[in-house]
Amino acid sequence: MTPQCLEIEIAGKQLKIACPVGEESALLKSAQDLTARLEQAQSAHPSAKTENLLLMLALNLTNELLSLKAEMVQERVETQEKIALLQSTIEQAINVTSTKKAG
Repeated sequence: MTPQCLEIEIAGKQLKIACPVGEESALLKSAQDLTARLEQAQSAHPSAKTENLLLMLALNLTNELLSLKAEMVQERVETQEKIALLQSTIEQAINVTSTKKAG
């Protein structure tokens, strides 16, 4: 499908962004979130330049993303370990049942 062009505003600038069909609300929500974060940063640091605040926001967002990715990897490992333990427990239970029936 052909992406559609959405107009969003960030830091007082109108931007036209190509957006895949079906992703419009996610893009708009992302723009709103970035704007809210920028406004919060501007309130905390009123003398800072918008460009510097945007760079700091980009760094913070990247850090959040990397942290979440690391958490996902750890959760995946833990889930795989739990699955392996469950499989082992089930196999042991089947073996015990089979041994009792054979005996």
